[in-house]
Amino acid sequence: MSTYKVLGLMSGTSLDGLDMAYCHFSKDGGKWQFSIEKTRDISYTKEMKEYLKNAIFLSDEAHDKLHLDYGSWLGEQSRKFIEDEDLEIDFIASHGHTSHHRPEEGFTFQLGDGQWLANISGKKVICDFRTKDVSLGGQGAPLVPIGDQLLFYDFDFCLNLGGISNISFEKDGKLIAYDIGLANMPLNYITQKIGLEYDENGKMARSGNLDKDLLQKLNSLPYYQLPYPKSTGYEWFTEDIVPLIEASQVSEADLLHTFIYHNSEQIALDVLKNIQKPKSRLLVAGGGALNSFFIETLQEKLGQSVELVVPTKTLISYKEALVFALMGVLRLEGNPNVLSSVTGASEDSCSGEIYFPKTKP
Repeated sequence: MSTYKVLGLMSGTSLDGLDMAYCHFSKDGGKWQFSIEKTRDISYTKEMKEYLKNAIFLSDEAHDKLHLDYGSWLGEQSRKFIEDEDLEIDFIASHGHTSHHRPEEGFTFQLGDGQWLANISGKKVICDFRTKDVSLGGQGAPLVPIGDQLLFYDFDFCLNLGGISNISFEKDGKLIAYDIGLANMPLNYITQKIGLEYDENGKMARSGNLDKDLLQKLNSLPYYQLPYPKSTGYEWFTEDIVPLIEASQVSEADLLHTFIYHNSEQIALDVLKNIQKPKSRLLVAGGGALNSFFIETLQEKLGQSVELVVPTKTLISYKEALVFALMGVLRLEGNPNVLSSVTGASEDSCSGEIYFPKTKP
């Protein structure tokens, strides 16, 4: 039984930093087994966070430079991690950082040049997991559900609370997954306006009150009426959500409280209309799973028919990096790693570009 040793890299829409997960994968009886052996989280500097956040507004020349610089930075961070921990790895699987995502126009772009990453790390790299699916008419997202299906098959639903909330579940023999809507992105935006990185355990949100006027506006957003498959990201947030935050006259605590209430309500609506047995189990991961007020509010909205399972902090924080590592394994094996039932593409695909490191120092 062969074991793959992979370094998975993930940078999400919440912009809190780079997640690095050194993972082992093997197959036993046709089922994938995994372990997360080592992890590292690299927080972005204020300057890097601003560059990544505003990448969508850069000129073509500046955007290209950021793509190369970020790929080089990923390579350097990977090299340090591998050397510091004396890791033996087969390859690096990198999601990159999404700067543009317009699948309706046939376009998506993840920053972090794979060749620079390979050259500087000295390791084979697999990246660019979204483009092929978009070229086949898909949303190019969400991608994590392939990991939910192959690694977390004991759960009826898998929910990720990153910058955006997304969910996966099986229905009529097919895996369904899509972006529900908001999660940490508005929460971090609000707290950072007052000089805080985030609202620890949702303490500030818990102290706030519900703004019913803002809640009504949020619940009326057209995105929620779209059928799946659907995906969203930073463009939607900046165009539709930020103006509502900036126009609000209530306190930051009230804003946080209202967004958590809204996020939980939208998630619960989607879960409850898709439950297929009296008691379902929902696995929740992503940074939002560490926000106790968010989790309590969500469980309250879900009621007794859904058991909300919060796993270890390691899995909460590094599940996406783990899944991209698995997607790299599937790419090497020539097996589908992006599912058309999830993205709406014309067919399943084996996605990801492979880059080999330079052979001379």
